[in-house]
Amino acid sequence: MKKILYTTLTLIALMACGTKQQQSVEDLIAEGNIEAIRAKKSEISEQQKTLEDIAIKLDSAIAQLGGEEKLPLVTTITAEPQHFVHYLELQGDVKTKQNVLIYPEMAGTLERIYVTEGERVSKGQLLAKIDDGGLGSQLAQLKTQAELNKTTFERQKRLWEQKIGSEIQFLQAKTNYEASQNAVKQLESQLGKSTIRAPFPGIIDDVILDQGTVVSPGPGSEIFRIVNLSDMYIEVDVPESYLGQVSKGKEAVVYFPVLGDSVTTKVRVTGNFINPSNRSFRAEIPVPNIKGLIKPNLTAKVRLNDYTNTEAILIPQSIISENAEGEQYAYVSSEPNAKNEAVVTRSIITTGKTQNGQIEVLTGISSGNQIIKEGARTVKNGQKVKILN
Repeated sequence: MKKILYTTLTLIALMACGTKQQQSVEDLIAEGNIEAIRAKKSEISEQQKTLEDIAIKLDSAIAQLGGEEKLPLVTTITAEPQHFVHYLELQGDVKTKQNVLIYPEMAGTLERIYVTEGERVSKGQLLAKIDDGGLGSQLAQLKTQAELNKTTFERQKRLWEQKIGSEIQFLQAKTNYEASQNAVKQLESQLGKSTIRAPFPGIIDDVILDQGTVVSPGPGSEIFRIVNLSDMYIEVDVPESYLGQVSKGKEAVVYFPVLGDSVTTKVRVTGNFINPSNRSFRAEIPVPNIKGLIKPNLTAKVRLNDYTNTEAILIPQSIISENAEGEQYAYVSSEPNAKNEAVVTRSIITTGKTQNGQIEVLTGISSGNQIIKEGARTVKNGQKVKILN
C-alpha cells in the first residue's frame, strides 16, 4: 500500500507541475534558443515515460485491489542463433555468346542448303554451298601443273646432286614448283569460301535465304542464324555499394517467371568498371540449360548472396516498434510463474538485414530471451501479461 500511495503522490505532483511547464515551454519558444528547446523536449520525453510507467502500475494496483485483474494475453518466441543467408535481388535477361548470323564469304548463287530450321549441328558441319563459278576446274588444272613442276624439280635436283646441269636450271625448277604449290593453296582457300560450315555446335535457329538466291559478302546477305543453348548466362548490373559483397564464386539463385523454374549457380565473373550512368558494375552468372527450355532474352530474377551469418538472432519484422527518438525496440518477457504470468520489458535493439519478413537483431536481444510475438503492439513496458504458449 505504501508503494501504491507513493506512486499516486508522484503522479499528482507531476500533474501539478504541468501548468508551470507549459508556461516554461512558451517562454523558451519565445526566446528562440534552439538548444534550450531541444533540452526541454528531452526532459519532457523522460517525464512522459515516467508517467506511462506510473499509469501502468496504478492500473495494475486498481485491478489487484478490485479483484478485476485481466492480464493481456500474449505469445512468445525464443531467440535462438540461426543460419541467416541474405540475398540481393536483381533482374536480368538470358544471353549467349554463341548466337550469330552467318554471312557468305564469296559472291555467287546459293547452290545447296543442307540443313533445316531447328536442326542440331556440330562444329565444322557443312551447312550450305555456293556456286564456285568454275574455281573447282581451275584448281584441278593448277594441281596438274603443280604435279608436273614437282616431277621436274625432283629430276633436276637429282641431276644437280650428281653435278649434271647448271645451278640456274635447278633453281628455276625449284621456284616453279614452290610457286605452283602456293597457287594451289591460295585457290583452295578461295574455293573453301564457297562452302559454309558451322562455327560452333548449336541449333539452326533460322534459315534466312532460300536455295537459288544470289548472295554476296556484307550486310543483307545473312543465310543462317545459329545458336548454342548450352552456354547460357545472365548479365546483371550490381549497385556499386555491393562491390565488397558480390564477387566471383558467390552463390546465385536464378528464377524464370515464365518457366516457373529456378536454378542454383555461382557468379562466374564480375566487371572491373563502374558504369557512371547508373553507378553499377557487371556480374555474369552462368545458367545450365539441362532441359533446353532456357532461351536468349528470357527474363530472369536473380538473387545474389551478399551476406551470411551462421549465428544470427532473427525475429519477425512485424513485432518491432519505434519510439519518438527513432529507436527500434521489442518486448522481452521475464521468466513466467506457475500461472504463466510474466512482466514485459522494452528492449532497445539495433537491426541488420531483412529477408522474407525476418530481421537480424545485432544488439539488444540475447540467445534464450523470450520475445513477445502476438500482442507485441498492445503491451507496455513493465506490464504484467499472461503467456499462452
